[in-house]
Amino acid sequence: MKHNILAPLVGESITEVSILKWNKQNGEAVKAGEQILEIESDKATVEIVAEQSGILNILKQAGERVLVKSVIGMIDDAGTATATSSGATVPAPGKPSTPPPAPSAAAPTTSTEGLSPAVRKAVVENNVNPAQVKGTGKDGRLTKGDVFAFLAAGGSSQVNAQAPKPKDKQGDRRVPMPMIRQRIAERLVFAQHTAAILSTFNEVDMKPVMDVRAQHKDAFEKKYGVKLSFMSFFTRACTLALKQIPAVNAEIQGKDFLFHDYADIGVAVGTDRGLVVPVVRGADKLTFDGIEKAIGELALKARNGKLSINDMSGGTFTISNGGTYGSLLSTPILNPPQSGILGMHKIMDRAVVINGKVEVRPMMYLALSYDHRIIDGKEAVTFLVTVKDLLENPTKLGLDFL
Repeated sequence: MKHNILAPLVGESITEVSILKWNKQNGEAVKAGEQILEIESDKATVEIVAEQSGILNILKQAGERVLVKSVIGMIDDAGTATATSSGATVPAPGKPSTPPPAPSAAAPTTSTEGLSPAVRKAVVENNVNPAQVKGTGKDGRLTKGDVFAFLAAGGSSQVNAQAPKPKDKQGDRRVPMPMIRQRIAERLVFAQHTAAILSTFNEVDMKPVMDVRAQHKDAFEKKYGVKLSFMSFFTRACTLALKQIPAVNAEIQGKDFLFHDYADIGVAVGTDRGLVVPVVRGADKLTFDGIEKAIGELALKARNGKLSINDMSGGTFTISNGGTYGSLLSTPILNPPQSGILGMHKIMDRAVVINGKVEVRPMMYLALSYDHRIIDGKEAVTFLVTVKDLLENPTKLGLDFL
C-alpha cells in the first residue's frame, strides 16, 4: 500500500512551504520514525519523519515550493513500488482528483489611478497589484500601510509575476531566495515603512561587568554547566529597565497601546541562512544561569536549523549584538510588532575622563532604536541611561550567582 507524505501545516497563517532537503534518495528504503526530509517555512525549519516503513518515492524536489497538505512523496510499505521523480501531485487515497481551476479570463486591473502619491509610489516600487490589496482607509481606499501590510503578510504581485526576467551576464549566479530570507526582508521593509523609527545612543564602561565576570566565570561554569557571558548581564539590565519604562516593552495594535507586564526577550542570532530572533520567555523571572541556558539552547537550535515556530513567536523586546562581528556602532531595525530593540557593539579601549582624570577603559556604544509613535524621546533616553547605570553598577542587577 502506498502512503502519501504531505507537506505539513506549520502555522495558522502559513499556506506555503519549501522543501529544504531530502535526507533519503528516491527509491531508497526508509524506516518508520526515521527523519526523511526538512521543510522550510518563512519562520522556521521543520523535520519530517516517516510514518511507515517502505520504499520512498519522491514527487517534489528540494528547492520546490508547495502548498501545505499537498502530496510531496509516497512510501510504499509493500517495498515493490517503482520509484519515480515525477512532479505530479498525487491525490490522497479515496479522494478523486480534481482538475486545476481554469485561469481567469480577465486579469485584475493594475491601474494606479485614484491612488494618493505616497500609495502610488509604494505600489510601483514594490510591483504590487493594487487590486489584490484590501484598503482600510476612508471609503475602502488604499493606504501605504495597507500595501506594506500586504507584503509583510506574504502577499505577491501579478505585476511582478508577469514582469520579464532580466538577462544574466557572464559571471552572474542566480540563487533562489530562501523563504526565511524573504520573510526577513518583508519584515524589515514593513518596519521601516510603518513605524516612526528613531535611535538614541549612549556608551557604557564595561570594566565593572568584566571584573565580575572574570572573578566568577570559572565557579559559575563549574556550578551551572554553562558559561557566564555578557548576554545575561544585558538581558537582566534590560528586563529591569523595561519595568521602569513600560512603553519600551509595549506595542501598537490598531488604535490601542498593548502593554506587557512580562519580558519575553528576543535574542538576535546570525546563521548561514540569515538573522533569526528566537525568544527567551519570561526572561524577567529567570536567574543568570537560567538566562544563559535558555540563550545557549536557542542559539544552538538556530545554527542547526532546528528552531520551531514557537521558538520564534512572540517577544516583547529584542537585543542584537553586532559587536560579535566587530561592529562599533549601528542603528538596529525594529522587530515588528515590538517597539524597541537594543544594539550592543564591540568593546574598545578608549580614553575617558573618570573623576577628573583621563583613564583607559573598555567602552561599548549602545543604541536603542524605538518607535516614536509610542515611546517619547525622554522615555527612550531614560531607558538607555538606566541600562548603562545597571551595567556600570552590576550589584544593582541582583547577582543571584554570588
